[in-house]
Amino acid sequence: MVKSLLKLLDRELSGLHQAALFLSISALTSQLLGLVRDRLLASAFGVGRTLDIYYASFRIPDLVYVSVASLVSVTVLIPFVLTRLADGKEAEAKRFLSGVVTLFSLMMVLVSVGLYIIIPWLIIRVVPGFTVVDQLTVVELSRIILISPFLLGLSNLFASITQAYRRFVIYSLSPIFYNLGIIFGILWLYPYRGLSGLAWGVVLGALLHLVIQLPTITKLGFLPTWRLVNWQEIKPVLVVSLPRTFTLGCHQLVQVGLVMITSLLPIGSIAVFTFALNLQSVPLALIGVSYSVAAFPTLTALYTKGSRAEFLSHIGRAARHIVFWSVPVMVLFMVLRAHIVRVILGAGAFDWTATRLTAAAVAIFVLSLAAQNLVLLLVRGYYAGGKTKTPLVAAGVMLVITSTLAWVLVTAFNTSSSLRLMVESLLRIPEVPGTAVIMIPLAFTIGVTIQGLLLWQWFRRDFGWVTTGLRRATAESLGASLIGGVAAYSVLLLIGESIPLSTTLGVLTQGLLAGIVGIIVIAILLLSISNQEIVELKRSLTRRRSQETIVPEVGEL
Repeated sequence: MVKSLLKLLDRELSGLHQAALFLSISALTSQLLGLVRDRLLASAFGVGRTLDIYYASFRIPDLVYVSVASLVSVTVLIPFVLTRLADGKEAEAKRFLSGVVTLFSLMMVLVSVGLYIIIPWLIIRVVPGFTVVDQLTVVELSRIILISPFLLGLSNLFASITQAYRRFVIYSLSPIFYNLGIIFGILWLYPYRGLSGLAWGVVLGALLHLVIQLPTITKLGFLPTWRLVNWQEIKPVLVVSLPRTFTLGCHQLVQVGLVMITSLLPIGSIAVFTFALNLQSVPLALIGVSYSVAAFPTLTALYTKGSRAEFLSHIGRAARHIVFWSVPVMVLFMVLRAHIVRVILGAGAFDWTATRLTAAAVAIFVLSLAAQNLVLLLVRGYYAGGKTKTPLVAAGVMLVITSTLAWVLVTAFNTSSSLRLMVESLLRIPEVPGTAVIMIPLAFTIGVTIQGLLLWQWFRRDFGWVTTGLRRATAESLGASLIGGVAAYSVLLLIGESIPLSTTLGVLTQGLLAGIVGIIVIAILLLSISNQEIVELKRSLTRRRSQETIVPEVGEL
């Protein structure tokens, strides 16, 4: 049995659809485990200071992860590894990987030691609204979690080998084990070690993320050794990765800035913000990440061959489908936001007040879903075209706008009773305490929407006019979705009194029935007009399976 399991884990997947299907299933499993993790945290602590402290403790380690670990990320390394393997230079590939691991380890040790020393000074500025005692707790947890970027970075280095050899099974299981480690920390470490147990659960998850790949790495003979760094080999890696790293760093700085402002709001605001951000990240991963990652190899190949028209056409088709699928998700999330939040998070200490506040934040976040998805696609389009500076500029603009707007909106909300009453009435959260936190996702939504518009305009300037049929796809999807949303809301009104919301089963039943009706109405309307995106989807599902290989990109964990 053990041999059979190891054989399955070490299995090579060579078919495009076979690999993509397995990766999609594992990504969905990881997302579901992430929701289980959030439900356990919500049930145990509610939206209070405990989770504010826990989530704030991730800000510095996450910044380290994207600013150091992404310098030698799997996305950057795979082309260098594949080139050497394709030329039959396996020994050179092994030396190259060992040099990268050596450099990465030295960088991480130096950065981590430096941050370990100065982190008290940083935390005072990251969460200025916390008490001194709470800030000291954030310092303690942050120092523990600082171990995880090193482990995750090493794991992603190894992932460049497992992907190069098409060992997608073992690669796709890593994020699942990461979430399992965090869940173990919630259920078993926290009762014995308190909040530090939660932090050690994160470290355990990162360790599992790494360890599960070691048998395959060892079998392939790529277990790295310490060696002197060959700067001639490493320099091209750094040149390629620096702009991408700075872009990712801007997105992390946005979250640091938003947490900084949110820490000044009522207790539990950081928890509400993070729960809502995590919930809207699920459709973001399933739509935006899926399409952008799937499109990236083709875009790179087309641009390299000089097929500019096909390159733009591929971008156009991906953009159409991204917006087409994003719009109904946005509408249904808006209508069913309270039911979604209550079913996923509503247990234990997570009461109806927390549900209503988190649902309102989710509603604001999902307004930017299409923009976020398009940003993911266009950034990869720029990378495929070898232009890495423009995404960095757009991310910098988003950083400045979002951080400034968050402060302005929170100040206006707290000083203008008319603005506060209008927002609370619109989102149906009157008399709910702590509603100022809604301004944080609003600032994010405005900022990322501006980023998406800028990238779209700049992309057309830099690569040419994209004739996509995007307006038609948007109009058809929006029209059908609005009618489907009305149908879903009507179902909620009709069955509201017959199915009570006092139990999770009642909430689930209401939301499920309304959602199914909404989806059916949307599907019927789109089929009745022979919508092009639906036709293309049918054609792609019945198309003969390709035998190409796929090299997916790992995102932030």
